[in-house]
Amino acid sequence: MSNFDHLCVLGLGYIGLPTAVMFAKHGLKVHGVDVNPKVVESLLNKELHIEEPGLKEMMIDVMNHGQLTIGTEPQIADAYIIAVPTPINSDKSANLDYVINAAEMILPYLRENSLVVLESTVPPRTIEDVLVPVLSKSGLKIGEQLFVSHSPERVLPGKLFEELVNNDRVVGGINERSSQMTAELYKLFVKGNIHITDATTAEMVKLMENTYRDVNIALANEFAKIAENLGFNVWEAIRLANYHPRVNIHRPGPGVGGHCIAVDPWFIYEKAPTTAQLIHMSRMINDHMPDYVVSKLEEFLKDINDPVIAILGLAFKGNIDDMRESPAVHVVNKLRKKGYRLRVYDPYINQPFDDKTVDFDAAIDSADCILILTDHDQFKHIDPKHSSKKLRTARIMDTRNVINKTLWELEGFKVYSLGMEKLEKNQSMHISKLFI
Repeated sequence: MSNFDHLCVLGLGYIGLPTAVMFAKHGLKVHGVDVNPKVVESLLNKELHIEEPGLKEMMIDVMNHGQLTIGTEPQIADAYIIAVPTPINSDKSANLDYVINAAEMILPYLRENSLVVLESTVPPRTIEDVLVPVLSKSGLKIGEQLFVSHSPERVLPGKLFEELVNNDRVVGGINERSSQMTAELYKLFVKGNIHITDATTAEMVKLMENTYRDVNIALANEFAKIAENLGFNVWEAIRLANYHPRVNIHRPGPGVGGHCIAVDPWFIYEKAPTTAQLIHMSRMINDHMPDYVVSKLEEFLKDINDPVIAILGLAFKGNIDDMRESPAVHVVNKLRKKGYRLRVYDPYINQPFDDKTVDFDAAIDSADCILILTDHDQFKHIDPKHSSKKLRTARIMDTRNVINKTLWELEGFKVYSLGMEKLEKNQSMHISKLFI
């Protein structure tokens, strides 16, 4: 039997809401809290403000059975999970205001033997140096009467419920009792292994996972630039290199997005700026990719006066509705500042966005160039023959390697693909010769 009956989850975003629903589905009485009244109102009306397969149906079910309640204020509970945003400031330092505010909100509700779990991704030593001092204001003795730990989320949007259940979980308490209580809580639904460590190590585990990916993507983006200088196909080279059993090079692109990979490495750099040199260089490479894409697009369209550009994709990755830190958004904003006329289309993004259209044909109608910034599956199946009839100028720039270059060129398109510019020119020449 679990020692937990009531759970309070603070922050009902991409992580907090599915987590609250999952615990409610597994028998706990869960109270979800969000400080945004619009989010609370939407959820009380059983409407979602985020997109995740299966989430709405499961949320409605647990609400109908009285297992999940929603509000703007906490309630007394056996355990509290803090899953609030941790954005970065303009100077790339971590903004922990949401974490601090959430901790202060629950102070009046804490009781002896309460457990507080921070799921938000944070810089190392946040538990020890930030969260514990706030929770100490409760008057409860930390580690003896009030237990605290960090258990970072490690899930992929679009597969959230599957990964919540099956992924291994890292738990880092301020002492052994805190860790054991946290492990007991997550065992209610986690089928993966639960690995127990200290709080600072748990904080670093999440940061290291995402920093590894950021560094890997920076390497791929550097390879793409080298490919354009030397004239080889970086996508083919990466594919072949990855046949080596100990090599796994990631894919290049217009930058790195999402709340994790584009943000987490800065948390390490903030705490170790003199030693995190590779981490810092990788962040700079990836942060500069939107500028690189814009410069290449300008070169690609330099012979067209006042071109209209059809932007395909706003989400930071394919087949999701998440625009947080999206390189596509950065590219659009940079083009807008330069005065380009834009039409933007993303089948997954429902929120308002300037120049956005809900129709693909409307986006490309009389445009001079298609610019693909997100690898949605839908974009892999665009008909070049149909597109050639809609566009004013037959050009397409692909930053995600989603189109079949040869088919588009055979329809008369001038194609630029990131990481193979010189190869594209050679291929175009070769195709032209074949049809002379």
